[in-house]
Amino acid sequence: MKKAIIVLFLFTAILTLCMAGGEDIMTRSISVTGNTGRVVFELNDSNAADNLWTQLPFEVEVENFSNNEKIFYPENELNTSNTPLAEGGSGTLAYYRPWGNVVMFYGSFNPNSSLYGLGRAVEGEELISSFSGTLRIEKAEEA
Repeated sequence: MKKAIIVLFLFTAILTLCMAGGEDIMTRSISVTGNTGRVVFELNDSNAADNLWTQLPFEVEVENFSNNEKIFYPENELNTSNTPLAEGGSGTLAYYRPWGNVVMFYGSFNPNSSLYGLGRAVEGEELISSFSGTLRIEKAEEA
């Protein structure tokens, strides 16, 4: 009887692992559309990215900042707990906590303890630098 219970337990555990391995992981992407086209960012799995996702869709003015980034301000601040610090360079989508702005980098940047990663550009990264005026930010359509 004990052998049958152990075999049943092992079979159930293996079946559960196999089924979990076959599940698709849902990725969330946002579309940022401006005067020169559309950039798609794939969001990470963080509280700040979740907060941004729940505010969509909205329209906002984009601003130049420095020589490597465009910024905009979401309506509500983002919760940065469980959010990694931003890394990488061009194509990084980040949140600068002290000012409450979202940053779209089109050049390299220095890491900062107040700059949190939200995701990465997966389409149209080359358009970020030319954005001006009003942006439409919304959940990206599935392709």
